[in-house]
Amino acid sequence: MSNDSQVSVKGEVAIMPSPSGSASSQEPPLSPSTASKPPELPDELVQAGWSKCWSRRENRPYYFNRFTNQSLWEVPALGQHDVISDPLGLNAPSADGGDSNGQRKRRMSEEQGAGPNSIKRVKAEPTTPISPSTPGAKPWNSAPEDKPAQAATPTTPSPAPASAPAPAVYRPAVIYWDLDAQTNAVIREHPPTNHLPPHPEIELQRAQLVTKLRQHYHELCHQREGIDPPRESFNRWLLERKVIDKGHDPLLPSDCEPVISPSMFREIMNDIPIRLSRIKYKEEARKLLFKYAEAAKKMIDSRNASPESRKLVKWNAEDTMSWLRRDHSASKEDYMDRLEHLRLQCGPHLTAVAKDSVEGICSKIYQLSAEYSRRLRQTHLSLLQDPPTEASASPQQSRLVYCYPVRLALPSPPLPRVELHFENDVACLRFRGEMVKVNRGHFSKLELLYRYSCIDDPRFEKFLSRVWCLLKRYQVMFGSGANEGTGLQGALPVPVFEALIRQFGVSFECFASPLNCYFKQFGSAFPDTDGFFGSRGPFLSFCPVSGSFEANPPFCEELMDTMVTHFQALLEKSSEPLSFIVFVPEWRDPVTPALTRMEASRFLRHQLNIPAFEHEYRSGSQHICKREEMYYRAVHGTAVLFLQNDAGFAKWAPTAERLAELMVAYRPSTARPSPSPAPITPGDKDSAPKAADRTQGEVLSPGGHDDNNNSNTTNDSGNNNNNNNSSSAGSTSSSSSSSTSPQEKMANV
Repeated sequence: MSNDSQVSVKGEVAIMPSPSGSASSQEPPLSPSTASKPPELPDELVQAGWSKCWSRRENRPYYFNRFTNQSLWEVPALGQHDVISDPLGLNAPSADGGDSNGQRKRRMSEEQGAGPNSIKRVKAEPTTPISPSTPGAKPWNSAPEDKPAQAATPTTPSPAPASAPAPAVYRPAVIYWDLDAQTNAVIREHPPTNHLPPHPEIELQRAQLVTKLRQHYHELCHQREGIDPPRESFNRWLLERKVIDKGHDPLLPSDCEPVISPSMFREIMNDIPIRLSRIKYKEEARKLLFKYAEAAKKMIDSRNASPESRKLVKWNAEDTMSWLRRDHSASKEDYMDRLEHLRLQCGPHLTAVAKDSVEGICSKIYQLSAEYSRRLRQTHLSLLQDPPTEASASPQQSRLVYCYPVRLALPSPPLPRVELHFENDVACLRFRGEMVKVNRGHFSKLELLYRYSCIDDPRFEKFLSRVWCLLKRYQVMFGSGANEGTGLQGALPVPVFEALIRQFGVSFECFASPLNCYFKQFGSAFPDTDGFFGSRGPFLSFCPVSGSFEANPPFCEELMDTMVTHFQALLEKSSEPLSFIVFVPEWRDPVTPALTRMEASRFLRHQLNIPAFEHEYRSGSQHICKREEMYYRAVHGTAVLFLQNDAGFAKWAPTAERLAELMVAYRPSTARPSPSPAPITPGDKDSAPKAADRTQGEVLSPGGHDDNNNSNTTNDSGNNNNNNNSSSAGSTSSSSSSSTSPQEKMANV
């Protein structure tokens, strides 16, 4: 946890009960002052986090700072305390704003030597900072055992004597992040972005429209092709489209070329005429072979096919059925060989007759998405007090600075009230009946990230609304299915990050989110919602001059290929130390273009190949999953590639000693204090497109648990998508629509 994390003030903090008895209120979140009296302090002190409270025991007022968790009997001195909003000092209003280390040292010296009039603070690690409390609600950092005492206290807070023990604060059992690590990523200064600020009303409408679009996709696949949509194909479509999208909506694609998505086209084609499931037993192979022959014959009869295609498909199908009736002693391998032969013979002809229909599905979904995007933007603009104007592109700034969070050019409009309550260790946020959840440890993490990164909300009045928008955005992107989309958020184990920091100076994640990031500086898919929590924006539009980076992208071929292009361009341009340590699946049958290009790159300094089942990943649903489900074994190999320019290689060379420590950190350990990896139930690991002409073992990507029972490949790897972030925008290369690879299957979130 951060060194800036604070413990709660000594004494009893009274909580005003809500008339409804719930933890929510119609009032905005406040600091631990009384709800009935406004703060009697200058605006400068209020902005710095100070409020006036009343001590019931001492029968006199005291002053409490919700940022530093400091309590004083006397009025604080003006200008003596900083608001924690810009730890690097890069966005201070004046040039002498100072840096984070200076601010931290000043705060520590003030807190440690505040004099006889201050209340001494007790240090505890790890802790979470005090945040604004909601009248009638339990403090966000209070422990469950405090509830009876709080219910019995009057409505006026009071501090305890210095000798009394501090009330218990909420401490996450295990910490999966290090928000103290300072960045070494240097960029060129840039102006604020023109993204529209998030709003719960708009996010709710976006969620409804995306759900409607998913349902429409499901109906089109059923009506036109008689199949269920391939598992996770809609999520992969969002990723692949957003890589090339030039539209305004952060989630829905609206300006893409080509209109037909290669990813969606391939995946639907691979399920025609039927979806092939993983085969374990001989009887299953026999049954599936019969179904495929029957479906192929029925499909070629019902479509407008050429006489030659119709004749060839029908002859192969009838010959297969005749063979099945004759031979009852065939083995599983015989059935599999026959099925593969039938697919090779009939597949091209079935693809030809279904091509127009499948392209129609892809085109229809894209057109609906563009229409929904336009509708959302119009509604969003109507909520803004100062709608954006078309501005000319500003010239590139020349000043080099350490990277800082995304800043929005447009001010945020007034945000509606979001209700908060806790159910055991889960924080529940509700807006207009729509509830999103996050465990208390990650909720505390979001508080810290918000405090470090947000500069327009020092009193946390918009915090809950922005957290709700953030959680809703990722929930909608992942989908509503069980374990769906978790691969978009899978992350490296904590020991691996620790080794990367110590040995290679890594301080930045290229593909992450506020929910699963390890550092407080990271790139993520949604700058509008994530920037308030530390995101530096989509990495494909992020151009560092120097620094050491970790890249664990979503396993989407188009995205990975664009990522390699971006890395190569950055390494070519910069003469400063620049290093990228890339983690991608080791898919060799066939090999992915991104992996091939990195292995042939002149910037490749070393490559590690970590075998399947000998390493693990953190779940993409770590912000809501159980502790025992946090880690899981990867069932395919992972390639770790070190791309560095000359200066980066000189500074962070992958020496034998450094690599040895990294390999040790990657090794699963039951002795680790964090939750041990739960046994992986492969379930549907083949939830994406199938390779029609190759066989391959089971593969589950580091992204998450793909446990749908309706698998959709025969012997090919179902590849699920791992990533620490839903990803970013940029250019992409389109793949062939006639063939598909297991790598194109990005399954879980």
